[in-house]
Amino acid sequence: SGPLKAMDFSVQEGGGPRILHQFTLEPPAVSFRMSGEKAGIIDIEPKTGILYINGSLDWETKQVHKLQVESLDESGNVVNGPYAVTINVEDINDNPPEFDQPMYTGVVRQNSRPGKPFMSVHATDHDDPTTPHAQLSYSILHHFPKPYEEMLFQIDNATGEISPSRTGSYYLDPQKQDTFTLVVSVKDMAGKTANAFTSSVDVIISVMKSLWNAPPTIYIKENSTQVHPVNISRVQSNEPDAIYELFEKEKLPRLPFSVKENGVIYVTEPLDREEKDTYTFFVVSKDNTGELVDKPLQIHVIVEDINDNPPVCQQDLTIIEVQENEIGGSNIGTVLATDMDEKNTLNSRLRFQIQSQEPGYPSNNLFYIQQDTGTLQLTSRSLSKRDSAKYFLKVLVTDSKFETICNVEVHVIDINDQIPIFEKSDYDSVTVAENIPIGTVILEIQATDGDEPDTGSSLILYQVKEGDPNNTFIIETDSETNRGFVKINKALDFETIPVYNLVINATNPEPLVSSVQYNSSSLTTFKVFVTNVEEPPVFLNPVYREEVSEDIPVNTLVMTVEAYDPEGDTVRYSLEGDVRQWLRIDSATGQVYTASPLDREKEETYSVEVVASELNNAAQKSKAFLVLHLRDVNDNPPQIATDYPTFFCYPVSGGERTLIRAADADEQFFYSKFTFSLANEMNARNNWEISKFNATHAYLSPKHGNFEEKTYEVPIILNDNGKPPLENKVNHKVSICKCSSENSCF
Repeated sequence: SGPLKAMDFSVQEGGGPRILHQFTLEPPAVSFRMSGEKAGIIDIEPKTGILYINGSLDWETKQVHKLQVESLDESGNVVNGPYAVTINVEDINDNPPEFDQPMYTGVVRQNSRPGKPFMSVHATDHDDPTTPHAQLSYSILHHFPKPYEEMLFQIDNATGEISPSRTGSYYLDPQKQDTFTLVVSVKDMAGKTANAFTSSVDVIISVMKSLWNAPPTIYIKENSTQVHPVNISRVQSNEPDAIYELFEKEKLPRLPFSVKENGVIYVTEPLDREEKDTYTFFVVSKDNTGELVDKPLQIHVIVEDINDNPPVCQQDLTIIEVQENEIGGSNIGTVLATDMDEKNTLNSRLRFQIQSQEPGYPSNNLFYIQQDTGTLQLTSRSLSKRDSAKYFLKVLVTDSKFETICNVEVHVIDINDQIPIFEKSDYDSVTVAENIPIGTVILEIQATDGDEPDTGSSLILYQVKEGDPNNTFIIETDSETNRGFVKINKALDFETIPVYNLVINATNPEPLVSSVQYNSSSLTTFKVFVTNVEEPPVFLNPVYREEVSEDIPVNTLVMTVEAYDPEGDTVRYSLEGDVRQWLRIDSATGQVYTASPLDREKEETYSVEVVASELNNAAQKSKAFLVLHLRDVNDNPPQIATDYPTFFCYPVSGGERTLIRAADADEQFFYSKFTFSLANEMNARNNWEISKFNATHAYLSPKHGNFEEKTYEVPIILNDNGKPPLENKVNHKVSICKCSSENSCF
């Protein structure tokens, strides 16, 4: 309650009668009066000032009631007011959502993009749209039929837009199921409370075949005279606003195709099948953001041939050789021609015809050509070189539109009816030294052949037929003179073969006619006597290698070398270059022994020369290398090898330290980890301390500051931890000195 004044009230709709407020009278006022939008249920009790609602308010009917209240005296005159009283009606969730259609129908294309809406549903709620009462949420309640675990469709819970799911985009197929019924539910309160109002509606969806299909193979005739570009096909996306583009499968200098915004594909210029007979490229569809709408479609174009290429002779002049004893009907050669038009079509089918023959005797039809193969044959008679050595033919080659002349020369060659005949049946003998160089000519031989010169019938080939099992000799022919040159092909050896009895035959590369055979006239003989040459001993190996431990005892046998003398003389051995005098050799047996202790640290690989000489002729000698690899043993104690002088600046305060390094002449295998310690002498352990830094270094530091300015000897014990371990005591000098500003002793 309170005095009369302007007031605002918020009242939930519904709820029945209620008291809102009580205004108090202030004299001389004796009553109240209300006017305005009372809706028949809002009023004020005149005497008590009680403002009340005698019924239920409805937000959907009226959201605000504007009233005026005034106080009156006994005469009915206004004392105070009028004052504005406003009642704001608050909405409650008392209206279920309603779909704007009793049923919905839609069409979806096969292979439509997942998440791309193809239809929508819409519902309204009469409650206050600024409150959750009218906030709607859509969902798919049922899916008939449901062939897969996952739904084929999905709905945007805020907008009601329906689109294929990923599963639906893949599996929707009108041939399998062309109609689906969805039960779509809508809830108010954004679907987040259990007491939200719910409505549902049926959505009938028809599945139709995808518009996005690759066209069949496109056939385009080459060298078209149409005005380009020419429409050759069209594609259409399932989405009406798709943007079309082409991209190549092959990286061509240019792609003679284009696609317009309506999906029409054009060829932009005449094509040449002989340049390229097929094209494969792809059409893609994108939305306005550049994202692919559909899977790319492959477009395959085949360029159809027209007869636009003449026959071409494969050779400017075709030369064919024919032996004069060839019988009639023999195939003597083929005239080859090509056509760039498509193979296995009438455009590239070639036919052959002899147009002329020169000379025309003894007949003007000595030759016949098979019209479809170009195979040239003799007619019924053989050719004779006495009639003509050459014939010139012009062969007409045609396709269905063009023709070409191919030139042919037929050479009549002599038949091989004469055998080579040696000028001598025996070339006596040749004497050569066994060290004669390979390639030396030791004999010239000559045979003659009565067949036509400069042909395979008259060329003579020489071969050693007998007496040369190891191919020690080779015979080369001068093709102009048919003279043969017998050469050394492999090294001779008097001790192995001192005499060769050679039989040589002469033949032609061209086969003899069947009535003629080679005979003794094509054979000759001669002997080769090999003379002995004094040769030095020969080692079995050019290099002898051995690996031994460096600590093997003196007089240990390390290896045996071996040489022999080709003439059978006794061999004696000696060493040269044994600068360290580590080895000795038994001159008779070739056994090599150690002569003094070995030392790997002086030489890891030791090389000397072994000399083998003849006992009766010391000038005949040869050499081989002896290489000795020494394996390391742990035979060197560790040493201090610090790279810089050890000193501490006077006066010593304690805590200083310096780094010292240990080294060992042995291989690192034997000293991978040094240990450092101080000897128990010269009061060393009271004055110094040593601590390991790593495998090869340690820190040395004074333990106190009571040092004089002088040089001290620090006894350090080093152990290399080898196998066996070696230990060494080193008196390491350390200077205590006054230092300059650069921290070095004066």
